[in-house]
Amino acid sequence: MAIEVRIPTILRNLTGDAKVVEGSGATLGELFTDLDNRYPGIGARLVDDGKLRRFINVYLNDEDVRFVGGLDAELSDGDNVTVLPAVAGGSR
Repeated sequence: MAIEVRIPTILRNLTGDAKVVEGSGATLGELFTDLDNRYPGIGARLVDDGKLRRFINVYLNDEDVRFVGGLDAELSDGDNVTVLPAVAGGSR
């Protein structure tokens, strides 16, 4: 099953500068394992100690995965996954 994954600029050095890559897996966790096999090091940037990293936001078909199962979120052929680093800021 092919899942389209949009990669943020900060992680593109791991994907040969590809903005979009394909991966496979029945769950988001399996997809990230597949991506790490294809693009070594990307898994550690997305997952820490079996959980999504705190400052990484992941969307499955425009839904925040934290509300649809996290790493256990089920995937289907043709799904779109978007990875976004959290942006922090503020004023002085």
